Amino acid sequence: MPPSKKADILYNKADISRAVRRLASEIVEDSRGAENVVLLGIRVRGDVLADRIAREIQKLEDVEVPVGYLDITMYRDDVGTRNDQPEVHKTDILFSIDDKTVVLVDDVLWTGRTIRAALAAILDLGRSRMIRLAILCDRGGRELPIRPDYVGFEVAVRPHELVKVRLKEQDGEESVTVLPGKAN
Repeated sequence: MPPSKKADILYNKADISRAVRRLASEIVEDSRGAENVVLLGIRVRGDVLADRIAREIQKLEDVEVPVGYLDITMYRDDVGTRNDQPEVHKTDILFSIDDKTVVLVDDVLWTGRTIRAALAAILDLGRSRMIRLAILCDRGGRELPIRPDYVGFEVAVRPHELVKVRLKEQDGEESVTVLPGKAN
């Protein structure tokens, strides 16, 4: 086996903070305020990003945007077909999404399958006015016709490379890196 290649750091803590502020600003501008906006973060890092975006919106608009956390594990199209079954987390949404602008938040958008699963989960929760997608890193390579409305970074990588987001709350450090490897 060849020696493992060191991860290439693309973005650091300051870059991530600026991207989160920009995402919050774009969400507020696009929604003409934040009064009818709710954020749903996909577990495990989308939830952290949703919390951060909500704090930035609070600073911008002086509006407390509801934040919920969505586990999409049981909505995945590969449940039961993988050798390494994903860990099930808790969905925690303590408000109605009916007639709200739902902004779905995740760390990396690749094939679109996670977002497809999240959309199915959201449809089980109620009837939102609209659903928007905010992504920290769009790496391309879609297998489904899904595109983000708000993007922190567009990352050009080879098909065999992985984009890894690390956030202090989850990983103890902040970075966006590219790793060699293949997806599951």
